[in-house]
Amino acid sequence: MTHILVNVAWPYANGPRHIGHVAGFGVPSDVYARYERMKGNDVLMVSGTDEHGTPILVEADKEGVSAQELADRYNRVIAKDLCDLGLSYDLFTRTTTGNHERVVQEMFRQCMVNGYIYKGTQKVAISPSTGRTLPDRYIEGTCPICGADGARGDQCDNCGNELDPDELINPVSKINGETPRFEETEHFFLDLPALAEANLKWLQSREGWRTNVINFSLGLFKEVKPRAITRDIDWGIPVPVDGWIDNPNKRLYVWFDAVIGYLSASIEWARRQGKPEAWREWWNDSKSPAYYFMGKDNITFHSQIWPSEILAYDGEGSRGGESGPLGRLNLPEQVVASEFMTMEGKKFSSSRGVVIYVKDILARYPVDAVRYYISVAGPETSDADFTWAEFVRHNNEELASSWGNLVNRVANLIHRKFGQIPPLDEDSMTNEDRALLEESATAFDVVGDLIERHRQKAALLEVMRLVGDINKYISAAEPWKIKDDDARLGTVLHTCAQAVSDANHLLAPFLPHSAQKVWEALGGTGTFSPLPRIEEVEDLDKPGFKYPIITGDYELGSTVHPWASEALVVGTEVPQPSPIFEKIPEEAVAEELDRFEADSVRRKAAEEERLQAEKGKLGD
Repeated sequence: MTHILVNVAWPYANGPRHIGHVAGFGVPSDVYARYERMKGNDVLMVSGTDEHGTPILVEADKEGVSAQELADRYNRVIAKDLCDLGLSYDLFTRTTTGNHERVVQEMFRQCMVNGYIYKGTQKVAISPSTGRTLPDRYIEGTCPICGADGARGDQCDNCGNELDPDELINPVSKINGETPRFEETEHFFLDLPALAEANLKWLQSREGWRTNVINFSLGLFKEVKPRAITRDIDWGIPVPVDGWIDNPNKRLYVWFDAVIGYLSASIEWARRQGKPEAWREWWNDSKSPAYYFMGKDNITFHSQIWPSEILAYDGEGSRGGESGPLGRLNLPEQVVASEFMTMEGKKFSSSRGVVIYVKDILARYPVDAVRYYISVAGPETSDADFTWAEFVRHNNEELASSWGNLVNRVANLIHRKFGQIPPLDEDSMTNEDRALLEESATAFDVVGDLIERHRQKAALLEVMRLVGDINKYISAAEPWKIKDDDARLGTVLHTCAQAVSDANHLLAPFLPHSAQKVWEALGGTGTFSPLPRIEEVEDLDKPGFKYPIITGDYELGSTVHPWASEALVVGTEVPQPSPIFEKIPEEAVAEELDRFEADSVRRKAAEEERLQAEKGKLGD
């Protein structure tokens, strides 16, 4: 048994998450975690809501609430959405916990002791109208390197170079269109150049990474500069340095603290289990791999920033040093980043109404239909486009017609002809029977290998190819025409049921909700496919601070690990089946497109009205 850490990108708590978000970090991470659990490995899957930084303050001001109130609201919304999606977190928490603050400050102190954090000055962008620091990503202008418009204050997407906001040509605030002023202020810096050699050496040792991810990551080291890790802001984690800790207007920058959340969430999980040191099995044991799942806009933070923080804490940069009380921390085994998903050919934008929120699509359609579409047509290694026509087609042709009908067909025949799983009569078996059983049994190695290499789309297509072959087998065998030969009829139906059971095991990581139903359709009892739940908890270090977490009991009770063909038990009662999947009416496509267009028009008008109001304030 191997300890496997599945770290999932932290959704930002300034609004509900849309389908493009979960296509990158959500479903792929859950498929992988479920697969590894089915293999019998000890998986720890953690994440939470990212709640610090200026964008939270901007949104809170817009809504007339405090930053904490806004974070509390969207933490709850996001947790429910991800739980409803079936994401099997061992702990989904948040970055405003006392535990997270304690761990972040410990990381900061040891990195500073080791010489990788130092004090300096930097020009920061200030909003003239509010006097508040503007986040780098909220400033846009012309790239000074390649000349592209729309470059952000932290990076130009056109040429891939990291930038500072004061380097932009004609910089403007994305919040209200005003031109920021730049002021020299004192801050702490993470000395990335002193960590670059060790970081690059680690990257060059990686194997099996997606080509786009490793190439982008290596490109980050063409020019490496120190990065400020504090901001002039009153919302965030206090800086654990004398003279700074009590300063209400200096806080650690959100990008420094958020990535530490993987570690702090693991520690919180262990504390809530009553085993406060259990997290070390995933973080201090060099044989325990850690996989990080995200969209491609997060690669920088996971292949450069977070590894540099770990190296600094471990004392493995050019200045040496030693690790602190947390021990030597493991670097990522792999950064699994997906590309971008668009919506009907347009870039997702909540303000412009180009969006499908998770809660909305789950309110109208089955959760596994959503997970299936993300898995089979998502942005795994190239950008992908969500279209309602393709969503409905995949559900109707593949889930409902091919897979769902197959399950119902087999279960209904067994129920009517035998009422229970019939025996497999060796004397009546044909080469076709044996070939199908061999195909379904050996599919575990093929599909498992693809999932382990993070080729989930290919893995799912391989399973659906098997489903197609089972359909061909039953059509050719025509069990409904077999009369007065119970041995042969039983053998055909047992073969069908065993192949369907195997396919269901293979589909379980992708379709956990329906996998339970298929298990029960073939007479299975108990929990086959565990689902997450939301629990209300109190903060471990801040009495009275309560919040929801996602957690669950994912231990699989079978003596044989389910990532293998498990022989059906002859005599198991098979009940009258109910439909597993249903077709979505074709007219739903037009309805969704009309809704999409109306939302786009409404939100675009609202955004233009807001910007005009902001400009009016600036004029006053």
